[in-house]
Amino acid sequence: MKQYVLAGLLAVGFTSFSGAALADPALKAAVASPTRNADNVKRDQYRHPYETLTFFGIKPNMTVVELSPGGGWYTEILAPYLRDQGKLITAGATPDSASENVRKGAARFQEFLGKQPGRDKVVLGAFEPGNGVYNYAPKGSADMVLTFRNIHNWIGTGDENMKKLMASIYDSLKPGGVFGVEEHRLPAAMTQDAKASSGYMHEAYVIKMAEQAGFKLVAKSEINANAKDTANHENGVWALPPTFTNKDKDRAKYAAIGESDRMTLKFVKPQ
Repeated sequence: MKQYVLAGLLAVGFTSFSGAALADPALKAAVASPTRNADNVKRDQYRHPYETLTFFGIKPNMTVVELSPGGGWYTEILAPYLRDQGKLITAGATPDSASENVRKGAARFQEFLGKQPGRDKVVLGAFEPGNGVYNYAPKGSADMVLTFRNIHNWIGTGDENMKKLMASIYDSLKPGGVFGVEEHRLPAAMTQDAKASSGYMHEAYVIKMAEQAGFKLVAKSEINANAKDTANHENGVWALPPTFTNKDKDRAKYAAIGESDRMTLKFVKPQ
């Protein structure tokens, strides 16, 4: 049984409940959709999309922001799920960015969106940590903001920019709105450098950063935990699948580990 740990009870022990009680047929259908990329589907064994989104409490009538969607791994699930009753805002590259590289990224992402009709209602918002641009949702408009394995890419932009970034997330949410975080987890005994150059981050660091922005941690989950991952790899988390940045060097070892050990955290904006 997947274990959901209620943050408010951490001091006295662990409390768990079954995700089956929160079964969502529409979400299951989105995860099982034949329109998903076959290579992405193979990664479900590591990424647990249904369990992760259920833990965050997603509903099909929500306005959801996905920060830095990358190649759209989660977008291809979220877009059809939210299409009819809700709204998906992908906060990332936009065609009108001042940066040529960002505009090129936006063009690639728009091409991805155009490949399936279920992605036709996705709204693009501007989210450029490297340029300090955060214009993706009106204040108090979002029910949920999600980020998957991205924060390590942002912290190198500096403390002041991170405060601005986190404030944009907080401001975009309605009171009671959810900020869901999945991130590669660095063991507490290991040192995290200022830029999280290994791709791993201390869970306590991420929690503190969110709490300083005004969020309250309400739950933690081990859905995406991987006890095989030591977080001590040549070239960091990218040594693991699916990247295999070291190519054939120790590939079998990294394949046996699987994808990274990750924290999964649920924060709320207080009412």
